Amino acid sequence: MDIRPNHTIYINNINDNVKKEELKRSLYALFSQFGQIVEIVAMKTMKMRGQAFVVFKELTAATNALRQLQGFPFYNKPMRIQYAKTDSDVITKGRGAHGERDRKKDKKKKPQELAAIAAKKSALVPVAPMLMPALQVPDNPPNYILFLSNLPEETNEMMLSMLFNQFPGFKEVRLVPGKHDIAFVEFDGDMQAGVAKDALQGFRITATCAMKITFAKK
Repeated sequence: MDIRPNHTIYINNINDNVKKEELKRSLYALFSQFGQIVEIVAMKTMKMRGQAFVVFKELTAATNALRQLQGFPFYNKPMRIQYAKTDSDVITKGRGAHGERDRKKDKKKKPQELAAIAAKKSALVPVAPMLMPALQVPDNPPNYILFLSNLPEETNEMMLSMLFNQFPGFKEVRLVPGKHDIAFVEFDGDMQAGVAKDALQGFRITATCAMKITFAKK
């Protein structure tokens, strides 16, 4: 029986030697390029080893991730990805339970109160959202090697390779021994390096660290 598309994708054939927290960070680094992730579930019980669930906010993000990362070599094993059999509790609650609760609250309110709330809502003038300024990073002349800084302590070569090898011309990642917060990424040419730099500028491998990318000094 075909499983209907939903916000949650199920991944198996994952290398079960990877520690749970590292696995979740690596999955986030790989899958967040497709859209906002609500939750990642990975358990190390015998029954759940080598498996994980990634919950996306948007259905289209889940679909794109499934199509583009099917068979992706993740920790030296090709990932097998399908839609989860049931949508995640997080999405279900967000979609249904809260709406139900709001409806119950509204039923308890008196008609006068509901009328006042409706009037207030109609009086609100929508305000255009403030545009966040783009991350400005002082740069060097174009180069085929990128310099990464402000990386979190747990960054490893696998995470960075997964982020950058989606761009044409990617060659390799070089970590700096004894310095966890910087790394170099090499491409075939300046232009290809520039595309990756613009696309991943400010990317958060963890919630607190926005990666800074410049061309390396020649």
